[in-house]
Amino acid sequence: MAFTPLHDRVLVRRIESDEKTSGGLIIPDSAKEKPAEGEVIAVGTGARDDAGKLIAMDVKVGDKILFGKWGGTEVTIDGEELLIMKESDIMGTL
Repeated sequence: MAFTPLHDRVLVRRIESDEKTSGGLIIPDSAKEKPAEGEVIAVGTGARDDAGKLIAMDVKVGDKILFGKWGGTEVTIDGEELLIMKESDIMGTL
């Protein structure tokens, strides 16, 4: 993949949840919510403060993350649906 996010943006691949409940019931696609868990695919260089100094990113490629339900912008790159979001939209790492 030849995509590199700019500044404090992160490229994320959603991690799909199980298709069954803990009781063994199968959840149909129409009833599933989009997962709020993902894997970082690419990161930007970081934001800059008022003095122009680079603020390093806290996440790195390969991190498993949690993000808000409506976080990010959906894009399709090389036929794969991914999300681009600001690092501030990420709630934490797993």
